Amino acid sequence: MNALSRFFRRLEGPQTLGRGPAFWVGFLVVLAGACAYPLFSDGYTVGNTVYFFTWIFMALGLCLIWGYGGSLSFGQTAFFGIAGYSYGILTINFGAAYGFTLVALVFAVAIAALFAALLGYFLFFGRISGVFLGIVTLSVTLVLERFMAQTAGPEWRIGAARLNGFNGMSNMPPLTLPWPGGDIVLFPDVQLYYVVLGLLVVVYLGLRILVNSSFGNILVAIRENPERAEMLGYDIRKYQLGTFVIGAALAGLSGVLYTSWGQYITPSSMGMTAAALPIVWVAVGGRSDLTTTLIGTVTVLAVFQALTIHGSQYALVVMGAMLVVTVLLAPSGLIFALARLVARPFAKRQPGDA
Repeated sequence: MNALSRFFRRLEGPQTLGRGPAFWVGFLVVLAGACAYPLFSDGYTVGNTVYFFTWIFMALGLCLIWGYGGSLSFGQTAFFGIAGYSYGILTINFGAAYGFTLVALVFAVAIAALFAALLGYFLFFGRISGVFLGIVTLSVTLVLERFMAQTAGPEWRIGAARLNGFNGMSNMPPLTLPWPGGDIVLFPDVQLYYVVLGLLVVVYLGLRILVNSSFGNILVAIRENPERAEMLGYDIRKYQLGTFVIGAALAGLSGVLYTSWGQYITPSSMGMTAAALPIVWVAVGGRSDLTTTLIGTVTVLAVFQALTIHGSQYALVVMGAMLVVTVLLAPSGLIFALARLVARPFAKRQPGDA
């Protein structure tokens, strides 16, 4: 019983917005609406919603690294691309029978996490922080993007999988679930929608528990004052590295889900524009809270897609303007500031007040 009560307490601890029956009733209502959504929509729109969902994992990972850990990283799209290409290489070579795509998903995410662990070791144990951490991670991302873009020749293959340079890799199988009567193929429609939605709920709740645990409290203490946290006896490098690897694994999960959704991946997914967009999503939503990051990411992605109808250049200009407005007027995030404003009247009501 004590373990169960601790579990529920961590779902609404001091490091996350939203607590009490009202919040969780609202959460269940939104979740019920999300579950019912495919019943009232067409297949194309449902598949497009899956596309939105795939990016949220990357944003939540960046929220953990940057918002809670205080380390601005431009490397999320590098881990996204590494996992996406790994999934393609594994499934093209070994197929999708017997649910192998799920094995490929786990291995691809693990490869991205391993790369992040190696990179993060040199970064954090080398005492690289602040703007220099952003510069190094952006450099690694762009080097990977340039390398993959020049792998167009027939010699650039791993088994049966050709890397195809700037044109990208394609024709990898979608995710499949093993089933006694035959594997269930998760095309980008209702089936994949529910799988990704379920993963999203699990990751969101799991991250709430993590950041409200002692690990999360120490992480926030490191963000606020790393010297003081180190003087208290914490090896801040281990906490920063662990956070970096978890965030990278979530970016890798985004990469695998995106690759299986569209059955392709290109080096442009690791380019300069792609590397900057997660920063905008998280900054606009509110980098210091998981819920505002989730809401902000979905909102910004919807605006971005609506604007791309008129031209991608307009969408990028608006994204840049949103970032500038956020930095100048609401540094904590537009969604975060709005949530605080809405919650203020309720926060003032204390038990015993007239």
